[in-house]
Amino acid sequence: MCFISIMNMFQNRWSPTVLITGLCLITLLGPNLTFSAGNTSEEKFDVHVKIDGTDAMMYSKTSFEIRRNQKVKLTFKNTGKLPKVAMGHNIVILKKTVNLFEFCNEAVKFPTNEYFPKGREKDVIGRTKLLGPGEEDTIYFIAPDPGIYEFVCTFPGHFALMKGKMTVK
Repeated sequence: MCFISIMNMFQNRWSPTVLITGLCLITLLGPNLTFSAGNTSEEKFDVHVKIDGTDAMMYSKTSFEIRRNQKVKLTFKNTGKLPKVAMGHNIVILKKTVNLFEFCNEAVKFPTNEYFPKGREKDVIGRTKLLGPGEEDTIYFIAPDPGIYEFVCTFPGHFALMKGKMTVK
């Protein structure tokens, strides 16, 4: 019924060959079309930053530079071997106005929220999940206004060593 309705609607405007070709293409390619906003595997980006976290409570990079308004893909991997409950890692990129020490001291109070303080989403540019050994997470964000922004691991006690700077030009 639907096919007949479509054909009747367009029969005076387009030739049957064009309609049949279009419908065949939709039928053949339809399963491969994705309209989900959550499909990040094909998401476009301007720069890809890769950072690892280790059991020695170190980031593989303590600084990186990007340009304002770039779409950034940040991939973080916990390359350690210790269990997540003892040595989980994440990356939280703080806005310029946020005090790193205060933010991390508050984060300790939220173990069931991956050591991220509830209600503080507005204070960050982006954040990964808290990862266990061998796990990886990718986030996307738009580079903010020029300046220096701190990033940190919010797992208890890690922020003393696991921190860095994101410079936006």
